[in-house]
Amino acid sequence: MKRIVSISIGSSSRDHRVEAQILGQEFLIERIGTDGDIKKTIEIIKDLDGKVDAFGMGGIDIYLYSKKKRYILRSALPILKAAVKTPIVDGSGLKNTLERRVVKYLNDECGINLKDKNILLVCGLDRFGMAEALESLGGKVTYGDLMFALGIKIPIKSLAALHNVATVFMPVASWLPFRMLYPTGKNQNSNIPKYHNHYYNADIIAGDFIYIKKHIPEQMEGKIILTNTVTLEDIDFLRERGVKMLITSTPELNGRSFGTNVMEAVLLSLINKRPDEISPHIYEDLIVKSGFRHRVEILN
Repeated sequence: MKRIVSISIGSSSRDHRVEAQILGQEFLIERIGTDGDIKKTIEIIKDLDGKVDAFGMGGIDIYLYSKKKRYILRSALPILKAAVKTPIVDGSGLKNTLERRVVKYLNDECGINLKDKNILLVCGLDRFGMAEALESLGGKVTYGDLMFALGIKIPIKSLAALHNVATVFMPVASWLPFRMLYPTGKNQNSNIPKYHNHYYNADIIAGDFIYIKKHIPEQMEGKIILTNTVTLEDIDFLRERGVKMLITSTPELNGRSFGTNVMEAVLLSLINKRPDEISPHIYEDLIVKSGFRHRVEILN
């Protein structure tokens, strides 16, 4: 049995453990949250290094993307370097492939024609493949990178504008402590309704679930949520707010949609190559062979 462990700087309340069979291989998949404690995260990785088949790095990104430009988040590097023997991934290698697929799936298989749909993508730099796919199918996308990551009340109305904003802000933002850009630990459980008009004007709210939850209003009747990692509690949270439909890019495993870092770690362990040796085409082929299906829940 292969063992995959996702070490997250997110809340330990979202921890989960599941056994699954993927492509004939038995897996034990675990998520361990450290409540924002990066030192503890590093200690756990060092303790398990060489004892597990692959690590997922959750609650934090190593890289953000804008067009062909890749930005490194410096606060993630100590976590990345803590694993010496066991490969570690943050999901960015798989995210580009998987999230383009889920957008196409939403449009083609779920009967949601994206042309002229108003879409709020809470952060485009960590979902650049999703952003390109949404725009390519005619979606009218508003990017919330400045609002949700930096608290600057300026919506971004195009990928070109997002690229320009990234050129200005990312050389500085990439050096900031991650907690200044993204909720960590127990802060991931907080909900302070904000940016109501942007939520209400959107037919679809897309992107990272922690960002979506951070400011989501109480009344969300008829809305569609397109995201990644959700727990059963998250689903109840969305149902109570009247959300119509939930689609996740990652499959359901015993009631839980794990993050792309977990799924990338699973696929990586099957390939037996270094992360930088794997092309998107290899991931695409494995996704098809594994039978991974996007999760669709009709909530109301």
